Amino acid sequence: MRERLKGRKARSGIALSLVLSLVLSACSAEGQEGKGAESDGKIAIVTTIAQIAEPLSIIGGDKVSVSSLMGPGVDPHLYNATQGDIKKMASADIVFYSGPHLEGNMTEVFEQIGKTKPVKAIAEAIPEDLRLKDEKGDTDPHVWFDIDLWGTALGSATDGLKEHFPEHAELFEANKNDYLKKLDELKTESAHMMSTIPETQRVLVTAHDAFGYFGRMHDLKVVGLQGLSTEDEIGITDVDDTIGLLLEYKVPAVFVESSVNQNSINAVIQGAGSRGLKVKLGGELFSDAMGDGGTPEGTYIGMYRHNVKTIATALGGGGN
Repeated sequence: MRERLKGRKARSGIALSLVLSLVLSACSAEGQEGKGAESDGKIAIVTTIAQIAEPLSIIGGDKVSVSSLMGPGVDPHLYNATQGDIKKMASADIVFYSGPHLEGNMTEVFEQIGKTKPVKAIAEAIPEDLRLKDEKGDTDPHVWFDIDLWGTALGSATDGLKEHFPEHAELFEANKNDYLKKLDELKTESAHMMSTIPETQRVLVTAHDAFGYFGRMHDLKVVGLQGLSTEDEIGITDVDDTIGLLLEYKVPAVFVESSVNQNSINAVIQGAGSRGLKVKLGGELFSDAMGDGGTPEGTYIGMYRHNVKTIATALGGGGN
């Protein structure tokens, strides 16, 4: 076993060395070619997740061109940067990622890219005392499910744009303020919808622990079969404990996530059924990834609204 672990570490070290060499060569090539802005004069922004990219495309308006590395159904916890991703970041004017530890496999890449251009972890702007932590003390990175906190993170991204591209600062600030007003409207709408769930059924069970901030904002008990990261293993005890909770609260529905395997949730449904409780699949939620581009769920506001409606309806609420 020890020899196998040594081999894994060696292979991991080799892979990391290759990635970092790609970063350095890509940055060097970009430096020789000149500024990363696109030929049409727009500021080239690269983000990791669409929850950052789509709002920034609105805040930046016609002054920016925004590209997201991770699309629908992609799990950021497990994501490794490709050679194409490295080239995109190296040719960008500015790079935004979420953090803390959401994109854990890309930490070294961000550090190397940051030596040649602005790279900003926008969730780091959220005050430490407002961040959720698990029993091990790890910070929950799914901050976009608290609308207020995500507004803070997007404000940090806007500050980054204003700092490095001051000629458009007034436009960015005005667009950000307009967008934050829409988030306030979304918050009010969501609070009303979630309040319709009966008190005895306010339990949200999902594939992994991505909805802690959502639960805190909307007064729900949240249970994720996996931990904060989808790298965490699911044991028989996790499944049995979840089934016990469903029986205790008579929870009518559980939920799958667009970026997480459904097998664990199906096991919970079957287990509850074998013990006399019929639990339905409440629907698919967007957790670590948003929906397809060009659809309402492909926007941050549309994604959030979809989750609220799906959860409220399945748990016995959803009234107007």
